[in-house]
Amino acid sequence: MERTVVIIGGGYGGTLVAKELDADANVILIDPREGFVNAAASLRALTRPDWAHNAFFPYGALLSRGLVIRDRAVSVDSQGVTLASGERIRGDYLVLATGSGYSYPAKPHPEATEIARQLDDLRETHKELSGAARTLILGAGPVGLELAGEIKDIWPDKNVIIVDRATELLPGFLPEVRNSLHHQLNERGIDLRLGTSLTALPPVPAGKTARFTVTTNNGEEIVADIWFRAFGVQINTNYLADGRLTPLTDLGTIPVTDHLNVRGYDHVYAIGDITELPDPKMASYAMEHAVIVAANIKAQLAGETPEAIHTPTSDRRILLPLGTHAGVGQLPTADGPAAATAETVHQRKGADLFTARFTARFDQGRH
Repeated sequence: MERTVVIIGGGYGGTLVAKELDADANVILIDPREGFVNAAASLRALTRPDWAHNAFFPYGALLSRGLVIRDRAVSVDSQGVTLASGERIRGDYLVLATGSGYSYPAKPHPEATEIARQLDDLRETHKELSGAARTLILGAGPVGLELAGEIKDIWPDKNVIIVDRATELLPGFLPEVRNSLHHQLNERGIDLRLGTSLTALPPVPAGKTARFTVTTNNGEEIVADIWFRAFGVQINTNYLADGRLTPLTDLGTIPVTDHLNVRGYDHVYAIGDITELPDPKMASYAMEHAVIVAANIKAQLAGETPEAIHTPTSDRRILLPLGTHAGVGQLPTADGPAAATAETVHQRKGADLFTARFTARFDQGRH
């Protein structure tokens, strides 16, 4: 009898596991959304609404044999998952791949599960942003920086201010990467204010145009017309809060083995942002985890011992575009991490934000 693999979460890692196992097992992928969202492309989708469709891939094009169920997990145990609808899905193998949440527009509003609604939201926010002379971004991490770069690509004369309480950009990365980033931000006229916090959040909703004034911790006033939140990751493990499968860490993450099994189980796996691993919460690590889990489940399906393991590395990597042609990066080499040129960032990410990669995964011809 064919074994069933239930995958909870249709993000970067979950869709890859599903695709890899589609020919080997009865794959059931569970996600409340209509399709996969390439979050790496969300910020460009905001500034270029005619391009925005490239960020979305309907799940119907992912699997040849498997089933996609649009629902939300509310509880998981060693035998299967209970859905918000009340339906119970049993599985021989379970893969937890629910990732993390992040503020819009880096990720869609949680209630926006239809692609058409997600595109409408981006078009509406684009209109708001178009009419704003001064944009305030709270958070100088990769999301805030990329958003600033995409805005400046379309509106070079628009005032963009980034505020962050941290005192340095990209801590832990090579000095030459951070220096290049400072230079490129300055070159684009992006007003970066590190070591700065606000006494209160802006008094208007994020993403809506309305002139407002905020005060910084040193008493300075900042006037802007629109603002975006670019901080705060929420780990999506609420469906495990009942403890029926495993205790969560204080951070809400899942303890895993080096085979990426949930501790205590040889048939339950977890990947990506929800794992208690030192890996950064980035899509590339989730996809690395997915390859390992797919290999281990394939071995188990064949009656073999799973041998693929994940070894976290202290080397940091990043591709951080600032629009289509600029940006910084750090990549692993045989001699350790090295800075990537803006051209490399463009070729590997900035040009299409991985659209071609996911077009291939979902077997869709896009133009």
